[in-house]
Amino acid sequence: MFIVPERDIADLMTQEAAYDAVEKVFASMASGDAYNFPVIREAIGHVGALYGFKGGFDRAGLTLGLKAGGYWPENLERHEIINHQSTIFLFDPDTGRVSAMVGGNLLTALRTAAASSVSINHLARKDAKVMGMIGAGHQAKFQLRAALKQRAFEKVIGWNLHPEMLPNIEEVAREAGLPFEAVELDGMREADVIVSITSSFEASLAADQVSPGTHVACMGTDTKGKQEVAPELLARATVFTDEVAQSVSIGEAQHAVAQGLIAEGDINQIGAVVNGTHPGRSSADEITLFDGTGVGLQDLACAAAVVALARENGTAIEVEV
Repeated sequence: MFIVPERDIADLMTQEAAYDAVEKVFASMASGDAYNFPVIREAIGHVGALYGFKGGFDRAGLTLGLKAGGYWPENLERHEIINHQSTIFLFDPDTGRVSAMVGGNLLTALRTAAASSVSINHLARKDAKVMGMIGAGHQAKFQLRAALKQRAFEKVIGWNLHPEMLPNIEEVAREAGLPFEAVELDGMREADVIVSITSSFEASLAADQVSPGTHVACMGTDTKGKQEVAPELLARATVFTDEVAQSVSIGEAQHAVAQGLIAEGDINQIGAVVNGTHPGRSSADEITLFDGTGVGLQDLACAAAVVALARENGTAIEVEV
């Protein structure tokens, strides 16, 4: 078994490598070559933690495994480590033996950002100029860095429930040489692309705060009850997702489906756009929305890429099991 510890991930995995891994696995999912297992996510009744498992199998890439981990809300304050903690395990699909254990914290951030980046590349208007961010936490910085690579943006605007956190995304905008403006939610009408990355259980963005032609990536809703945008926005938009089953059960679409505003059959796989079986955006005025629920196959694809790189440069730790 090969071990790639968390400390080595930053030197091995780039935004570009994460994008390639996620885009390929989305295409495999849409073509039926890869599938995710049902998600397990539970409140364990200890220190407010949520713990669970995401896994799957990619026949095309012969990648089998799972990610174990979750959210420990007291970590940063009490232990000075990030609240999201996870580890990815890969298995040999021919024998079932464990083949790798990979630190999953940075990989989770990179693969989540890569997913929205894939959606922007395939669904946003080519002439998109204004990038909008809703949310300014740890993951928002990864999201913005990845998003800015997909279009020739000229400006970044941002809103956060706690505005004192907005310097987090302003810093990323400045790194890219772009002006940043803090706005109220009504100001999001200026945005050509909006990424929402919050942990909210109540909608922030209303349907009438999104202009025609905008691409919206909802990346924070991954649990039953969570919600970032009004259900009416999904009714206005052409909706895409990573995994339809997760979208309607734990993703942003859960609310619109429950209210009868859209049906499960109205939701499209982003992988179908990647592999050309869905045309994607059909007009300059169409609102497109990506419901990024986060699937185990994203983690496995990125972990497999990291293991290959670590073995190639000799940094993977080999142990007998």
